[in-house]
Amino acid sequence: MWKEVQAVLLGSLIIGISINLFFIPYHILDGGIIGLGLIFHYLWNVEVGVTIVVISVPIYIMAWRSYRLFFYKSIPGLVVSALFIDLCSLFPLDQYTIGPLTSAIVGGLLLGVGVGYMFRYDISTGGLDLLAQMIAEATKVNVGIVIFIVDILVVVAGLYVISPTELLLSTIAVTATAFSTMLITGSVHSTRHTHA
Repeated sequence: MWKEVQAVLLGSLIIGISINLFFIPYHILDGGIIGLGLIFHYLWNVEVGVTIVVISVPIYIMAWRSYRLFFYKSIPGLVVSALFIDLCSLFPLDQYTIGPLTSAIVGGLLLGVGVGYMFRYDISTGGLDLLAQMIAEATKVNVGIVIFIVDILVVVAGLYVISPTELLLSTIAVTATAFSTMLITGSVHSTRHTHA
C-alpha cells in the first residue's frame, strides 16, 4: 500500500514539474486529458489541473457504470496529479527555461517517467485513456489504436491555440513521453499515459 502511495505522490510531482517547467513556457501540448487541460489553459488561462478533473467527470460517470475496476484504480492518479500540476504552477518555474526544443525533449521524457512510474503500480491518470479503454472494449478495436486516435484528435484541436512550430515541439514531446513511459514500464504495451 505504501509503495502505491509513494508512486502516486512522486509520479504526480514529476508530472507537475514537467508540465509547468517545460511545457507551459513554450505552449507545448501533450496528448490525452493533460493535452486538453493545456489547450484550455492556453485559451483562457484556467488552471490545468482543475480543468482535467472537470473534463473527466462525465468519463468517470460512464466508467462507474461499465468499467468500475478501472474507475477505482485511476481516481487517485487523476486527482493527485491534477493537484500537483496546479500546485507547481504557483512557483516561478518559468525562470529556469532551457529553450523550446530541449524543453520538448526533456519535458516529454520527464512526463513519461512520472506516468510510467505510476503505471508500474497499476495507477493511471485516467481521463481520455479511460474513455479510450471503454471505446476499445465496446468496439473490439485495439486500445492502443484508440488511444493514438484520441491523442491525434487532441493535438488537432490544439491547432487553434498553438503555432506550427509549437505543434512540431508538441509532437516531439509526445514521442519522448511515449518512449520514456515504455522504458520505465518495461512494456511495449504501456506506451501511453495519461496523459494526460
